[in-house]
Amino acid sequence: MAAFLPKLVSGWHVDQAILAEESRVVVIRFGHDYNDECMVHDETLFGIAEKIKNFAVIYTCDITQVPDFTKMYELYDECTTMFFYRNKHIMVDLGTGNNNKINWAIENKQELIDIIETVYRGAAKGRGLVVSPKDYSTRLKY
Repeated sequence: MAAFLPKLVSGWHVDQAILAEESRVVVIRFGHDYNDECMVHDETLFGIAEKIKNFAVIYTCDITQVPDFTKMYELYDECTTMFFYRNKHIMVDLGTGNNNKINWAIENKQELIDIIETVYRGAAKGRGLVVSPKDYSTRLKY
């Protein structure tokens, strides 16, 4: 599904995507296009892209091809999703302790729409940290 989402192929393209968008949230999925977890997440992102086009834009970025941001954003997980609004990184409190990014694949389309909408509403009010509508601290049941 990454083939159907806009792809950022260099560090310059990532910077321009973040800088150029004035009124919508920029959602970037960092990871490997061949990774199974990323494929699942990309399918969810592709499924919601049309529904959220008024307040968010979605991109993918292969961290093998574009290693520029690996250290800066600590992109060591297989699949990482980050949010930006008006050239500012928006953090999301998901209850997991890591507020900088989502580092797992979300399969439920409505959950992802709710998170992105929450990011948009909070960022539009000038907040740099928003609280997720769902607590993911217990998503892994042992």
